[in-house]
Amino acid sequence: MSPVSMLAAVALMMSPPQSDRAGPVARTEQGVLVGAAAQGVESYKGVPFALPPVGPLRWRMPQAPERWDGERSAADYGAICIQPPSNGDPGVGPLPMSEDCLTLNVWTPVDRGGEPLPVMVWIHGGGYNNGSGTAGLYDGANLAKRGVVVVTINYRLGRLGFFDHPALAAERAAGEPAANYGLMDQIAALQWVRDNAAAFGGDPGNVTIFGESAGGAAVTQLMIAPSARGLFHRAVVQSGMGRQRSAELALDRPGRPSAQSLGRTWARGAGLPVEATADDLRAVPAERLLNPMPAFYSDNLIVDGLVLTEDVAEAFAAGRQAPVPLILGANSAEFWWIRPSDAGAYGRTDDAMTEAEHDALLAAYGGAEGYDQHVVSDLIFNEPERYLARLHAAAGHPTYLYRFDVVPDSNPEPSGGATHASERPYVFDNLHTVGRPMGERDDRAATAMADYWTTFAARGNPNAPGRPVWPEFGAAPDRLLDFTNEGPVAKPIPHAARLDLIEAFYSRIR
Repeated sequence: MSPVSMLAAVALMMSPPQSDRAGPVARTEQGVLVGAAAQGVESYKGVPFALPPVGPLRWRMPQAPERWDGERSAADYGAICIQPPSNGDPGVGPLPMSEDCLTLNVWTPVDRGGEPLPVMVWIHGGGYNNGSGTAGLYDGANLAKRGVVVVTINYRLGRLGFFDHPALAAERAAGEPAANYGLMDQIAALQWVRDNAAAFGGDPGNVTIFGESAGGAAVTQLMIAPSARGLFHRAVVQSGMGRQRSAELALDRPGRPSAQSLGRTWARGAGLPVEATADDLRAVPAERLLNPMPAFYSDNLIVDGLVLTEDVAEAFAAGRQAPVPLILGANSAEFWWIRPSDAGAYGRTDDAMTEAEHDALLAAYGGAEGYDQHVVSDLIFNEPERYLARLHAAAGHPTYLYRFDVVPDSNPEPSGGATHASERPYVFDNLHTVGRPMGERDDRAATAMADYWTTFAARGNPNAPGRPVWPEFGAAPDRLLDFTNEGPVAKPIPHAARLDLIEAFYSRIR
């Protein structure tokens, strides 16, 4: 039986929790939701935006969710997607994992006034291997209080979200998208937001996507994905890289196996038959797909020819990205603990340097110690963010670059700056989730970042009276807003000379 003909059978597996109407109500296209309200904010959690991608729908593009009769309780989060047991995000641990995880969560002000509100859709990070939209860190209430509708989403991860195999290719119809199932889930969630934002007081014509790390990379991928065009109107990239190169679906390149070759290698290692069928693959327990964990750079980035037709940097260089206002930036000490000599996805990033390039960078960093501590962060995050900012501004689109350098007094790491992902509780104004004391200056920084982000969502420009001016990148070339312990400061890009050397290195090897 084909996957499409099995949709009704899959839908029978769904049993929406019923409600006795103890909270606020939202009428979506699928049915009536009953949420919860607290401190001036309504929340609706565990809302399905697609059918469960289980059984015959594993490794298929997401299908529209079923309608339901009556009222469905939306008081509790849904399951997180299958992933390694711990992903480091506060508030995730108690929730079960399941392949039935394609849900989203909505926060909206109780008092919404008469005008539709901007919508902000958060895409979590985690290397496309872990994370969820359900972490307490991403509770959207404090952003919603600023007059926006906040949506957080789950999407398929690891080999359930980014995978292909010749047996799967053999059963696909011509023109059926493949491999980038997690990215397709993100697009399906944005389609759901377009169709249902008004039920929560949101404006489907004013949607901002924002994400961090792999979620920031996802934002850049959505900016170049043809099927995502028009589903969002502003974008925010937090530590989202930009120079990464993707595997192709079926074409092997030197040092870069195709997605199908990687899938075949995994299947062989998992003990499947040499000529494994699609049924064989779908019969594998989901937890078995976690071992070995796929790598973000080599396994989870795929140019499939339909959802993604090229790499991000190539599309931006050609001006083919979405023509929307863009914020992007990185933290001052991203992966300070990863040395360029380390094995793994982010180590060995300087292997292609010539001796002259390496010597010039050693001098720019003031010696081996500075080089070892900062070059990976600059190679993976700081220079690529500057590169995309320059390309987007040159194409005539409003662009705002930032650097995050806020370090709490309670920070236990000898990082010399703000580490990877440390800006997230400031953006969401959820410092209480950090788990250690945060001071008054941290409160001020969180207020500033949340205000800038929500103002940008409303206007496409983060500036407003009473706060330091964030210079537009095109109008003020190579200037950014630096979030420091003393507050936001507009300045030239720090350490530009070493970023120039990295840019020249990338220009040579690409």
